[in-house]
Amino acid sequence: MKKFFLRAAALSFTLSLCMAFPSCSSQQKEEKAPVAAAKENAPVHILPNYRYVDIDTVLSKYFLAKDYNEEIMRMQDNMEKEVKRHENSIQSFATTIQNKMQNNGYLSEASYKADQEKFNNMQLNAQKAVATLQNNFENAALNAHKAVNDSILNYVKEYNSKKGYDAIFQKGATLYINPELDITADIVEGLNARYNKVKK
Repeated sequence: MKKFFLRAAALSFTLSLCMAFPSCSSQQKEEKAPVAAAKENAPVHILPNYRYVDIDTVLSKYFLAKDYNEEIMRMQDNMEKEVKRHENSIQSFATTIQNKMQNNGYLSEASYKADQEKFNNMQLNAQKAVATLQNNFENAALNAHKAVNDSILNYVKEYNSKKGYDAIFQKGATLYINPELDITADIVEGLNARYNKVKK
């Protein structure tokens, strides 16, 4: 469950490519020195108006995601301990019944049936308790996923309102993308700065 957050945020997948190249008139070429003219005619590298985010990195470094992940791990650990406690209790009582049967510990059929009924009730109660724990665990995981996902998406929208990019992609949705377009560090820094401010 350590990576239950992975692939949590679904970002925009619209694409707009904008490349610009300088243009020079033939008259300018003639007036320029050969070296200067060659430099002038070289295409200028302008990044397209979109960026990308490595969501796995964001989830591994975003304090909110890390806190939720630790909480979910604690819940899972507690659930496993509770399941083990029920298992041990049921097994212990089953052993008690077996020993009493082997050593003629039951003085009447009624006492044997009473223990059998208790054993069955222990199993039923354990099943209900474990089902409740499992349900609570799953709900907490879903709520944590939603909280982190919403937080990231809301911040990305806020971030882009200032930057004005045409699209922000998830790195995992591409086979290759120019590393210069990576804004993961900016997103992580902004998310954590905002989260710290809220926590104070």
